Amino acid sequence: MEVRGPNFLEHNFEPGFRIDLHYKDLGIALAAAREYGVSLPVTAIVSQMLEALRMKGQGGQDHSAILTLIEDLAQHRIGEGT
Repeated sequence: MEVRGPNFLEHNFEPGFRIDLHYKDLGIALAAAREYGVSLPVTAIVSQMLEALRMKGQGGQDHSAILTLIEDLAQHRIGEGT
């Protein structure tokens, strides 16, 4: 949080590790898990969240932009009053 904390509050999602790349890597991990019969339910959920962001045109943003999806679900934006 020390590195990304201010970025979260400012909603600054300039690429560090882009959503598109993170999504690709999680796909590789999930494929390997299927091959070895390993269950990775949280990885699958995060992959789906990243896919939703990609579909919204946010694939080029830093993976920390997952915050925007969580904010949408919570109907609350960090840094704003309740």
